[in-house]
Amino acid sequence: MKTVYLDNAATTKIDDEVIEVMHAAMKENYGNPSSIHQFGRTAKSAVETARKNIASHFKASASEIIFTSGGTEADNLILYNAVLNLGVKRILTSKIEHHAVLHTVKYLSKAYNISVDYVKVNEFGEIDLQHLEELLISFNVKTLVSLMHINNEIGAILDLQRVAQLCKQHDAFFHSDTVQTIGHFPLNLEQYPVDFIVASAHKFHGPKGVGFAYFKKGFGILPMLHGGDQEKGARSGTENVHAILGMEKALQIALNNIEEDKKYILELKSFFISELKTINNKIQFNGNSDDLVKNSYTILNVRLPQENAMLLFSLDLAGISVSGGSACQSGSNSGSHVLLEILTPEENNKTSIRFSFSKYTTKEDIAYTIKKLKEILD
Repeated sequence: MKTVYLDNAATTKIDDEVIEVMHAAMKENYGNPSSIHQFGRTAKSAVETARKNIASHFKASASEIIFTSGGTEADNLILYNAVLNLGVKRILTSKIEHHAVLHTVKYLSKAYNISVDYVKVNEFGEIDLQHLEELLISFNVKTLVSLMHINNEIGAILDLQRVAQLCKQHDAFFHSDTVQTIGHFPLNLEQYPVDFIVASAHKFHGPKGVGFAYFKKGFGILPMLHGGDQEKGARSGTENVHAILGMEKALQIALNNIEEDKKYILELKSFFISELKTINNKIQFNGNSDDLVKNSYTILNVRLPQENAMLLFSLDLAGISVSGGSACQSGSNSGSHVLLEILTPEENNKTSIRFSFSKYTTKEDIAYTIKKLKEILD
């Protein structure tokens, strides 16, 4: 049976060159970077070179990059530090953030008496910048704004430049969950003055279990994990050397080929949209995920004209891997908090699917998916 993977917003296939780098590191560069002998020094040198190279892609300095186990830990490290280290008393975020942010903010609110306000979003999942400015003006306490750059479910893109300007104007810190950004969009931190960003390697054809947090220079970092003095005391635990080197390689490949890959994937997404419309002209697209200019080129969130609780299961049986997204898809599934926020109750009674693409997706994959979708829906 043919298999098609269209769930790249969840995770991506590891690039073969990345596997080669990781294999070599596991086989030959197995020293503990904290050890003072030659094996340790070799590992330490490799980790620090990777840190420097990763930082250079974002016009950042190596000292601003802290290696983590992925985006969730990076978000937690940043949010905890904002409250416990930087004196933040108020957090402005939205209800369509990733749960790594939403659940952490909720905990910090209860544990440390932090006030939380949610910025309005429109039906396209776009942040209401006027409302954000009103919220920034309304209280004179140390504030953190936490808004993701690219939404992982509907692909809506935040105006980083404008939000950064507003935060600077009102003396607020700015954290952006950039997990869906890194490796897919260039991000120059000299151009976009964001205080904190995060990355997870498995979103751009690197290994799972490794990522990084960017802390703008000048902010001290209180560790969440206590033990050794790794990561300059910011994150204890022996560094995951082979994964860090794999992440460095994956990022290099992604950014070196970013324009070529974007053009290729955009063509696939455009083809998919046009083919979906031939199945049923009542098919809708959640947010503005069908907009090839305003939306992420890697994500398409589709709403069918009828409810079909077995659709994901049927697609899986046909060898097609995708993610669901309807807030009312089944009695045991609470569904997508993002769609629940931006869709009407009637729209949420329909079945939604997130298709997400990568450089490994083929036109044949799209054609096969369209064929199977038509068979299942008919």
